[in-house]
Amino acid sequence: MAASMTKEPIRDLGDIKSIKQLLKSRPRDHLLFVMGINSGIRLGDLLQLKVAHVEGCKVGDSIEIRESKTGKQNFLIINKEIGRSLAVYMGHGKRCSDDYLFGSRKSGNPLALATVNRMVQAWTKAINLKGNYGGRTLRKTFGYVQRVHYGVGFEILCRRYNHSNPAVTMRYIGVQPIEVSEIMMHDI
Repeated sequence: MAASMTKEPIRDLGDIKSIKQLLKSRPRDHLLFVMGINSGIRLGDLLQLKVAHVEGCKVGDSIEIRESKTGKQNFLIINKEIGRSLAVYMGHGKRCSDDYLFGSRKSGNPLALATVNRMVQAWTKAINLKGNYGGRTLRKTFGYVQRVHYGVGFEILCRRYNHSNPAVTMRYIGVQPIEVSEIMMHDI
């Protein structure tokens, strides 16, 4: 994939907060953003979730997911942020257990990947974020924030992403040139 086509993570916690604020009045979109940046689950797998998967879930509960791309077992844990957003979303409107959690308002089918790409691009544009963003931005943001802001290593992120090795995860998240330059300033 060409570098210009690579989707970027949202790197600044203030920008993440701004998008959450932007989406407060749109519970479905808010939940999609929050779940995407807090789980590291592929967008295509999140979009296949149904209301039945999350009904009655509390903070600390986990939902098993079979990854469509790899066939591997994965899980989504309901953390506090997902739990709050989920409660707001489930409190708005009437939903049936067999409805898609992130269903299209027109068809009821799950949102298309292309639609979510456009949504993420619109959200980032609305807060004047410059760069190349799309659906993969959510998953990449999870890894970037875990690594940079919480110090989680590539080996653990590799396991979370179900990547074959940490080198794949390093390429996926993207190590910035400034990070390499900064280590050169460390005195030994």
